[in-house]
Amino acid sequence: MKWRVASVAFLLSVVGTGLTWFTLQRPLLALMEVARQGAAHGSREAALLARTIGSLPFLLALDLVLLTLVAYGVLDFMVGRPLRRTEELVEQLGRLELDAAMPESAGPLLSRIQRALSRMTVALQQEQETTRRQVQALRAANARLTQAQTELVSSERLATVGRLAAGVAHEVGNPLAGILGYLSLASARTQDPEVQEFLGRIDQEVQRIDGIVRGLLEIGRPGRGKLGPVDVGHLVETCVQLVKAGRDFSSVRLEFALTPGLLAWADSGSLSQIIINLLLNAVQAMGGEGKVRLATRSEGGDVLLVVEDAGPGIPEEVMPRLFEPFFTTKEPGQGTGLGLAVSRSLAEGMGGRLTAENVPGDGARFSVRLPAV
Repeated sequence: MKWRVASVAFLLSVVGTGLTWFTLQRPLLALMEVARQGAAHGSREAALLARTIGSLPFLLALDLVLLTLVAYGVLDFMVGRPLRRTEELVEQLGRLELDAAMPESAGPLLSRIQRALSRMTVALQQEQETTRRQVQALRAANARLTQAQTELVSSERLATVGRLAAGVAHEVGNPLAGILGYLSLASARTQDPEVQEFLGRIDQEVQRIDGIVRGLLEIGRPGRGKLGPVDVGHLVETCVQLVKAGRDFSSVRLEFALTPGLLAWADSGSLSQIIINLLLNAVQAMGGEGKVRLATRSEGGDVLLVVEDAGPGIPEEVMPRLFEPFFTTKEPGQGTGLGLAVSRSLAEGMGGRLTAENVPGDGARFSVRLPAV
């Protein structure tokens, strides 16, 4: 840009100097003739005039240089600098840097150009904001669709499990009832205390099998008939008392941040099953060593129960399938993959939901949200 301005200034200076020479050419030729005639007669004034005319090319060259500098300064100040700033602005707009400052106008033409650029900048900012909002809306819609798809797949699997469990409960229930009957008869016909103890243990295990089968039956159709006010903090303490005597909890440190008197609209049995499942999963994720934190609080009109562990966290590839039935990351024979699926089903059956996320740093956080009383 500067070289172009300099070229234009030099061209204007050459034109101005040429016009000056062309205008003064005839008078100067006449003066040169007079000077020659005077020099022939030895006139002093004629000699001075001849020297003045001889220095005329130098004066014209100096005039050319001065005109070039003045023209360059004026053109650069009036046109060059505003055009360079306008060019920089256009490049910034090309990079979508829409917060660039608009240069001051230096004339009618540049003023119109800059007003047009200003209007274009405002329009681009509006379009950029509209595009940003649309992208955010699309991301939110995509997240909702992904969640809906995951929940739909999970619901279909739960329905399949429910139908399977119904058949299993029917086929297994009758033999279990027969076993319980024979155990009752055997217990009534023996007086040996050791045998009585063995039969009692067998009866307890059979009862537990019957409870598991009936629990599977509830996966596909969680009930809502036993909902009522439940003190969540007290229930958490009760569940911890039930499980902490186990050997898996011998090296586990439990921390509590329970809000007293916090009532949720829930079923105590279902909520107990959820809490115990989350505690067992947390301990198993840590390998039986570490810290588990249980907290309850009121949030947005709901009761929030949080279980955090200090384990390795949930891998990103596992997170989308975490609540799918029969999906497990445990070793074969150590888990069925139904614990979290049943827990989420129970939470939804009470009008709440169960979510999972990774804790910043290490560990996982499971949150149970239930309606407050």
